[in-house]
Amino acid sequence: MTREEFEKLVTQAIEGLPEKFLDRLDNIVIMVESWPSPQTLQHIGVAPRGLLFGLYQGTPKTKRTKGTVFPDKITIFAGPILVVSRTKDDVRNKVSSVVKHEIAHHFGLDEASIRKTGH
Repeated sequence: MTREEFEKLVTQAIEGLPEKFLDRLDNIVIMVESWPSPQTLQHIGVAPRGLLFGLYQGTPKTKRTKGTVFPDKITIFAGPILVVSRTKDDVRNKVSSVVKHEIAHHFGLDEASIRKTGH
């Protein structure tokens, strides 16, 4: 799968979100990278050979105060997703799940709460 095809799946996953979430997405950048750096893995406590599919960096909407807030950043890592996916449908489903998972962090959900939703 090409980078462009993968990025299109990320865009489709974002556009496929319910309107009530899309309307509240603001001050956020969503990007695609091939792989997380070893420093990123170490910083968040993932084993050196562990797989990280996505990463949210920022201040969740529930913790923001009035004033200027730097944009949040969501990174979707193509390499790990492609490694665990056998078909294009697998990639599409995994991308959708990861995008939803990381956006849930933007809205203030923690890992335990997100995992209860199945993402």
